[in-house]
Amino acid sequence: MSPPLDSPVANGFRRPAAVLLLLTGLLAAASSVRAAIKEGDAFPPLTAAGVAILAGGELSTTAGKVMLVDFWASWCAPCKASFPAMAKLHSEYSRRGFVVVAVSVDEKLADAMLFVKKLAPPFLTLHDRQQSLVKQVVVPTMPTSYLVGRDGKVRFVQSGYHGAASDQELRKRIEALLAEPN
Repeated sequence: MSPPLDSPVANGFRRPAAVLLLLTGLLAAASSVRAAIKEGDAFPPLTAAGVAILAGGELSTTAGKVMLVDFWASWCAPCKASFPAMAKLHSEYSRRGFVVVAVSVDEKLADAMLFVKKLAPPFLTLHDRQQSLVKQVVVPTMPTSYLVGRDGKVRFVQSGYHGAASDQELRKRIEALLAEPN
């Protein structure tokens, strides 16, 4: 004998209740995932556990400066193309209070070291060996750059590297940040 047509079982009541329960669980799980760093957010400290300096100086040189934090990987072709452009930005703006900090997300230190040796960047280069900083930031793609103001807040996020268009956009935004009063 089948249930009456107006019964909760006949109308699929149990199925929507199960779906609602499942959706509630998924929403709860999603709310516990940390959101990606975006414009206006404070950038996390570069001294995250497991972050090591590969080349180019010390972290203390970043305090109170406009900073371009670029996440890269040795296997990333656009990352290789962006390094010469970041070197130009570094040489043009470093005397005015601008620093570039490039953070490798390579799992193997040897891969990051080979990349740095080959490209010889004149700016601070780090290796996030435990992926602790990249997890805090929730980097969406390689490369991704975060332009951080003197106040430590993210002012611009650039996903990917698109040659001259990326360079022009960064220059415009760096100029604006350097023009802000200290």
